Amino acid sequence: MKRILVTGGAGFIGSHLCEKLLKDGNEVICLDNFFTGRKENIAHLAGNPSFEVVRHDVIEPGLFEVDQIYNLACPASPVHYQFNPVKTIKTNIMGTLNMLGLAKRVRARILQASTSEVYGDPKVHPQPETYWGNANPIGTRACYDEGKRCAEALMFAYHRQNGVDIRVVRIFNTYGPRMLENDGRVVSNFIVQALRGDDMTVYGDGSQTRSFCYVDDLVDGLVKMMNNEELVGPVNLGNPGEFTVLELASMVKKLTGSNSKIIYNPLPQDDPVQRKPDISIAKESLGWRPLVGLEDGLLRSIEYFSSRINMAAVTV
Repeated sequence: MKRILVTGGAGFIGSHLCEKLLKDGNEVICLDNFFTGRKENIAHLAGNPSFEVVRHDVIEPGLFEVDQIYNLACPASPVHYQFNPVKTIKTNIMGTLNMLGLAKRVRARILQASTSEVYGDPKVHPQPETYWGNANPIGTRACYDEGKRCAEALMFAYHRQNGVDIRVVRIFNTYGPRMLENDGRVVSNFIVQALRGDDMTVYGDGSQTRSFCYVDDLVDGLVKMMNNEELVGPVNLGNPGEFTVLELASMVKKLTGSNSKIIYNPLPQDDPVQRKPDISIAKESLGWRPLVGLEDGLLRSIEYFSSRINMAAVTV
C-alpha cells in the first residue's frame, strides 16, 4: 500500500485515477481547486477511509507525506485553459515547481501529465517522443502548449540536478464519462449537441484527424508508467486509431440516432491538422496498449451524457 497524492483529482481523468488507485489498495489524497473538477466526480469515494479530499490550488505550496505524486492539475480544454491564460501558465509552471519541491523533500516519485499539445501542429506523423514539435509560443493556445513544455523541462531539470524520481507521459485526446458537458472538446461537444438535437459544429472542413483514447485505458497507462522502474519518459499514451473529425461526427450522430445537422465553422488558430501517437515505447516497455475501441467507448460516453442531460431536464 502506498500513500498517493493526485493533483486535479476531482477532474475528469483524475477522478478515474483516484478510483483505480483506491481499488488497488492505496491511500489517496485528492487535491483540487474545483475550477474544472467537480465534487460529484468523487462523491462515491467519500466513504472510503483511505480517501481524503483537500481543496487546494497547486500554485500555492503544500505539505504532504506521500510516496507518489500524480500531477494532473490543469484545465485541458481550450475553452477552460484560455479563460484565464495567465492562471493556466502559473498552474503548469508554479504548480509543477511546487510538486517537484514536495517530491524532492519527501523523496516521492512524481508523474507529470504532459500532453500531445507539446507537438503543436506536427510536421511529423505519427508523433514519436523524439519529435520536438511545432508549437506557436505566442498563440492563443500557448498558455497550455508552452506551459506543458516548460513543465517537462522543469521535471527533467529537477531529475538531473536534484535526483528527483520522475515520470513524464504525453496524453493524447482522452474521452469518457465525467467529462464536462461544456468541456469544449470534440467528443463531448458532438455527443451533447447530438443528444440535444442541436447542430453539430465541425471546425474547418472536418478533414483534420485525431486519435481518441478511452479514459480507462489512459488511467491503466498512467499507473503502469508510474510503477515502471526503468522508464523516465516522456512516453506517449493514446490510441493510435486515427479518425477525421467528420468521421467522428458521423459516428456520434449514428450511435445517438440524432437528427442533428452537421454545420461548419472556421478553424481556430493553430488547430493541429493531424494528431496520432506513436505508442511503440508504451507497448514494448510498459506492455500497454488501449483496449477499448472508439464505438464501444462512445456508447459508454453517450450513456453518461444522456443521464446527465436527462437529470438536468428533470431538475429544471
